[in-house]
Amino acid sequence: MTESLIVVGAGWAGCSAALAAAKNGAQVTLLERTDMLLGTGLVGGIMRNNGRYTAAEECIALGGGEIFKAIDSCARHTNVDFPGHSHATLYDIAKTPGAIEGLLRAAGVTVIYRARINDVMSSTGSHIESVTDDSGVDYGGDVYIDATGTAGPMNNCVKYGNGCSMCILRCPAFGGRASVAGLAGIKELQGEGKDGRVGAMSGSCKLYKESLSPDIAARLDADGVAVIPIPKDLVEDHLDVKACQQYALPEFRDNIVLLDTGHAKLMTPYFKLSALRKIPGFENARYEDPYAGGKGNSMRYFAMAPRDDSLRVEGIENLFCAGEKAGLLVGHTEAIVTGTLAGYNAARVLAGKKPVVLPGETVIGDAITFVREQMALPGGLGKKYTFSGSVLFERMKERGTYTTDSGAIASRVASLGLTDIFNDIKR
Repeated sequence: MTESLIVVGAGWAGCSAALAAAKNGAQVTLLERTDMLLGTGLVGGIMRNNGRYTAAEECIALGGGEIFKAIDSCARHTNVDFPGHSHATLYDIAKTPGAIEGLLRAAGVTVIYRARINDVMSSTGSHIESVTDDSGVDYGGDVYIDATGTAGPMNNCVKYGNGCSMCILRCPAFGGRASVAGLAGIKELQGEGKDGRVGAMSGSCKLYKESLSPDIAARLDADGVAVIPIPKDLVEDHLDVKACQQYALPEFRDNIVLLDTGHAKLMTPYFKLSALRKIPGFENARYEDPYAGGKGNSMRYFAMAPRDDSLRVEGIENLFCAGEKAGLLVGHTEAIVTGTLAGYNAARVLAGKKPVVLPGETVIGDAITFVREQMALPGGLGKKYTFSGSVLFERMKERGTYTTDSGAIASRVASLGLTDIFNDIKR
């Protein structure tokens, strides 16, 4: 009988994990709290900017390319430059979820929506036997992956942020995020901010493109990006509260930076609507998500699981983690590559093999190890790590691993004997 895997959380990490495991022969059930795939990826849209290009191409060379190819097929714009970032791909937030669901279904993944997990059954304390959703349905498996993320729920947004912003996580409709690792009794880690703050705020929100001036909308359609200076008396400085520190640059404080992902992606956590409408071209501006984007945004990094470099959760022998659950890694590419590794390793365990740790010569393996080590150091929980900026991108440049040469990336993977490894659990 085929061994079974339960993946909890269908954001980018959970979808990638489910696909990687299914490709390697696992019987996969993907449980999602809401009624849509991709989680914050539904309001994301940025791929391949800066070092994320390197990480994506490396994942493709390792055999985990299907997700990236599906995203590329839904691109609205490619090779977009905006402040501090180069060669970005902007995917269409309306088309991409359907493409990913089709990919999962074709791989044989069973996707179950509106399955918010609220209990974990463990007979030994270190081995999960089943998980239970709000409707009382039990899901038993041999191995589990926690891809539930770290954002919210509402009480954290109220306590540490500016209140519930009615964001894409939609806690009022489907219940708040619940952590498999936490329910299993694992003490999780929390990100830190300045002045003793806990957590960090999501870094962008959406405007209806149709609510902007025809000139701005046309610039977005043509170029994928529009940068509009903010009058000095209307500047709002939110740089310190952002989870996405790669966008915590003065340009994002002094300008309205918009990216075209179908809607107009506003690269700031929130902006007071009454002030925004005083800027020429924004007189009729309206937020799409978060609906209260004039006041706040979702709060993140409240529940990270302690784990090893194979992404197995410490203390639970049959639980892996991915995405933000795996640490202070920020972004969709980061979620996809950790999800792919977690899914691959879960399939290996189901096949009776040891999990793989990617070597430090790979940018993905180095990031996973580096972030785990940094989080254990004094002040480490106050930093954020991403291939597209801040600490991790600087590390890539210093080590000489950042490149947009796909051939060189593939050659480096080949020199390590890792070409297409994510499609072969027999190695």
